[in-house]
Amino acid sequence: MSGSVHIPQGAAVGEQTASGMKRALILPGGGLRLSYAAGVMDEIFSHDLRFHLMDGTSGGSLNLAMLLSGLKTDEMCDRWCSLNMVDTVSFGAMKEHVSDPFFVAAGSAEAFRNKVFPHLGINVNNIRAADGIQATFNVCNFSTKTNEVIRHQDITEDFLIAGISLPGTLPPVEINGVNYLDSGFIQDANLLDAVKLGANELWLIWIMGNIPQYRSGLLNFYVQMLEMSANGALGKEILQIAEINQRIQNGEAVYGHHQPIKLHLIKPEHPLPLDSALYTGQITHARLIEMGRSDAKNYLASVPLQGVSLEPGILQMTRQSPGIFFKETMSGGFSLDANDPATGKKQGNRAGTELTIRVEVVIDDIDQFVEQPEHPGHLTGSIDFAPLGIDMAADYGVFNLFAPAEAPDMKYMIYELGFEHRNQRYYLAGRKEVRDDPMFDLWDDTTTLYTCLYKGRNASGEIIGAGILTLGVKELLSLISSMDIINPQLETDKLTTLSKFGRFFIGELWDTYVMRLK
Repeated sequence: MSGSVHIPQGAAVGEQTASGMKRALILPGGGLRLSYAAGVMDEIFSHDLRFHLMDGTSGGSLNLAMLLSGLKTDEMCDRWCSLNMVDTVSFGAMKEHVSDPFFVAAGSAEAFRNKVFPHLGINVNNIRAADGIQATFNVCNFSTKTNEVIRHQDITEDFLIAGISLPGTLPPVEINGVNYLDSGFIQDANLLDAVKLGANELWLIWIMGNIPQYRSGLLNFYVQMLEMSANGALGKEILQIAEINQRIQNGEAVYGHHQPIKLHLIKPEHPLPLDSALYTGQITHARLIEMGRSDAKNYLASVPLQGVSLEPGILQMTRQSPGIFFKETMSGGFSLDANDPATGKKQGNRAGTELTIRVEVVIDDIDQFVEQPEHPGHLTGSIDFAPLGIDMAADYGVFNLFAPAEAPDMKYMIYELGFEHRNQRYYLAGRKEVRDDPMFDLWDDTTTLYTCLYKGRNASGEIIGAGILTLGVKELLSLISSMDIINPQLETDKLTTLSKFGRFFIGELWDTYVMRLK
């Protein structure tokens, strides 16, 4: 649809609704974690919320550009999920990474121009031609050290690149003799310009972390500077809107408004993992999208009539307990001619057909994980099975460790992966059965995964294959070496978190194999 005039999803066709409501969607930055905001947008647009104005800053401009390019929000989510994080990296010359007096930035924008923008479906011609809505993008004019607003009708690829060029990460972009950068350090969310353009109901998706704990480490040092600037500037704008509302209540018309301005805020309860976690696999875009949808659903379930309180404290988040991340590989005989694991293993071994899963397990919060009876985590990964396909990526996963079973002397370790291959949905469901048998079989119980393959989106479909996967000694050692913590805040978090996980794991095994003998 290049060059066409179109009305983006979520846009309002008229100048203003009959009730006088004029909504603005504000999309601030947050690195490449903006897939979270895509999940929020997918949810709020499904409730038929219509917007007259949209504004994007920093990473938020990517979602706005995708929407104005003609993508639906579900398509946006799909493109985020399939983004190869390696494609976002384009390092500058190696000499610039050492003590070089001419250092400008660690990377270049070529990866975004040549790979990321095309993959995300960003089309500048479509953005400029978008009709039925007014959208704006924010960039930092380095000459004046001020935020500059670019109408979507005037956007260029250079302005889009400049809008995501944080100092030190990507170099400034020279446009008409002026250097432009990401506005995140001076204004990560532009509320007032939307108010000046007539918006009286603002919907803000906020991602920037805001907790009282000061974290150590070079990456945290940089991120915290950005968090201070972004939260500080937004807090100031929120207070300015509160002042505008007070003036309106006193009978003054401010920027043409006669009714108070409402602000709706959707944000995570805890700071999201940093971009680095996306590169290591400790978090995925699919998981961030899921979190965004969930937070949006919770907010929409009880939307405050007058919006949120107009005071900076609404931006605060709570510190999340650290979590655990590890990788696990299991393989074994598997057959498409069996519907029970034991038979499938025998037939697969005879035919030489083996199924392998490579999974990444994420436990967000070790304290909640231990306390919840199902002990849930998040599972992503891929499946290799020659008769069906190789490296089939799962887009949905379920993980439970020592979840209660029907029998009182048994617990389950559950691994489930949903995936699509050649336009057909499949669901691979496996479980390890941890129980106190007459023989001491701890090793077999914790390394043997009884697995069935279903046609469809869940385990209610037709069984089309089965087998038994196992974890060998080599794979166990690899699992242990991959284990790391996520969301660390303090230097002692790693040891404390691993100790909590170890005590939980050993404690469950002790209860199963030792206490039942007494």
